[in-house]
Amino acid sequence: MNAVGSARFAADWLELRERADAVSRAPELLRPLRTWLAQAAAERPGRPPGLVIRDLGSGTGSMARWLAVRLPGPQRWTLHDHDPALLAHAGSRMPSTAADGTPVRIVTEHGDLTALSAADLARTSLVSASALLDLLTLDEVEALAEACTSAGCPALLALSVAGRVELTPQEPLDAELAAAFNDHQRRADQGRRLLGPDAVAAAVAAFERRGATVSLRSSPWRLGSAECTLIAEWLRGWVGAAQAQRPSLGPRAVEYLRRRLDQCAAGELGVTVHHTDLLALPGPPSGGV
Repeated sequence: MNAVGSARFAADWLELRERADAVSRAPELLRPLRTWLAQAAAERPGRPPGLVIRDLGSGTGSMARWLAVRLPGPQRWTLHDHDPALLAHAGSRMPSTAADGTPVRIVTEHGDLTALSAADLARTSLVSASALLDLLTLDEVEALAEACTSAGCPALLALSVAGRVELTPQEPLDAELAAAFNDHQRRADQGRRLLGPDAVAAAVAAFERRGATVSLRSSPWRLGSAECTLIAEWLRGWVGAAQAQRPSLGPRAVEYLRRRLDQCAAGELGVTVHHTDLLALPGPPSGGV
């Protein structure tokens, strides 16, 4: 698949999952976040009003669309991604107003999000991301925590894979495929050892070591017959990754996928994919934002 085709496939997948992502993210983390942001604004009376938010790995912008309308005050968003085609798509679909009707402005930034430093986050009110942590290495998570806490910037990191999947009805091969998929999530990719389902624990340790207060909430996809198209696409990716990691699954995985897709088409399959949302609040706001 060429680069344009890859970008189109990525955009199609991100659009397909956007509704499930939106209903799964944990809104209860927004209350302490709003409180922290309000306190930060009160302690910096000379600063211009509003929020400066950097969204990492923006993709088609689903996290920004979900969050912008849930936070009050003028907002300036930087959507940061390595894929310019996805950024162009994201920038054209953002809401124009925040929760209280004040304006939302958007800029996009193409580049390596793992290279961000505290200096890059100076005067940033919030770092957000969705379905990103599990794609990072331990060093990259440590660097992100260092940049955010040194800049005095909260981080809201949603929908990180938890390594647990439940299918109804159950089958004996479910657990073996899940284990192979989790190993694939932890694979070495171009010299980078991805954290996969270990990412949340690594992030909690990295932020807390630097004095942040970390809160976690479960944010599972709970998919039924109404989400058959999403389930089918997820199944193909899940089983495919497991096969790539453990070729010995062979014909058993092929037959499993055929059987599960038939159940999905008949409205007889339910899937729960567990994720975790993380909010890291630095020490009392006294610098940075």
